Amino acid sequence: MADDQTPMTTDILPFGAEAIVRAGGVIGEGLPVAVPTETVYGLAADARDSSAVARIYAAKGRPDFNPLIVHVPSLEVAEKLGVFGVVERRLAEAFWPGPLTLVVPRIHDCPVASIATAGLDTIAIRVPAHRAMRALLETTGAPLAAPSANASGGVSPTKAAHVLASLGGRIALVIDDGPTSAGVESTIARVADGAVEILRPGPVTTAMLGNASGLPVTGVTGSEVVAPGMLASHYAPGKPVRLGAADFADDEYGIGFGAVAGDYNLSAAGDLTEAAAHLFDALHAGAASAKAKIAVAAIPGEGLGAAINDRLARAAV
Repeated sequence: MADDQTPMTTDILPFGAEAIVRAGGVIGEGLPVAVPTETVYGLAADARDSSAVARIYAAKGRPDFNPLIVHVPSLEVAEKLGVFGVVERRLAEAFWPGPLTLVVPRIHDCPVASIATAGLDTIAIRVPAHRAMRALLETTGAPLAAPSANASGGVSPTKAAHVLASLGGRIALVIDDGPTSAGVESTIARVADGAVEILRPGPVTTAMLGNASGLPVTGVTGSEVVAPGMLASHYAPGKPVRLGAADFADDEYGIGFGAVAGDYNLSAAGDLTEAAAHLFDALHAGAASAKAKIAVAAIPGEGLGAAINDRLARAAV
């Protein structure tokens, strides 16, 4: 096993049997691997192995009070890690596999290392839909802790090239299966006090959660970090970011939407799904540009727009 402080060669392999076998072997050695999901590329390691999870934190430079999402292949496996009530089961059945993470109490003697849950008595669990992550789950037979595969606080990766730019030399392997489809991280929710509380907005919207659960849906209250992605400053491109721009200054890389074109238009048609899929790629492009600043056109706040605006607000802090 490579020393944690020694730079390593980062290989990129296209998705396929060879890549999955290789990735399974790397994870078996206690090292993390970058793998695509339907949301963003994740940095996966065996969630039961505290040393392997620590290497995720080390590679990302991630604060150790920020918990990780644990990925499993099915609700049946999820129930071996966390306690699912009637509503949680209802939500899991409606949206798994897919871009919803549920925060539930850890079961007694939960095999997931406490470092993966930041010492909390809850655990964030998701059943992903992407073929690469599902193949890796099947090959390893392990629950996989997998935050976004980028340096902590930076822009999340939606392409293998984004991972390499951020974590090249820090990890051994990236599985490349093209751009991710959703483009923003999963919705995170928990059931509390007779309501579904959204801890992080994402592709599964407020209306979708309300329809599936039959309960009121509320936003998060307070500033305590109880789930991944709740830090106020996150997704930072390393330049000042101005939001709600109607036009762009000469020193600003313009990220447009609809009729506001810019250097990179998230969706000329004003489609929020298309905009979400392009969001992090646009921020990466702005970060790599010669412009000193980034400005982003106004994005409507309804539906998936809430998740887009959440990420932009954290990028602008």
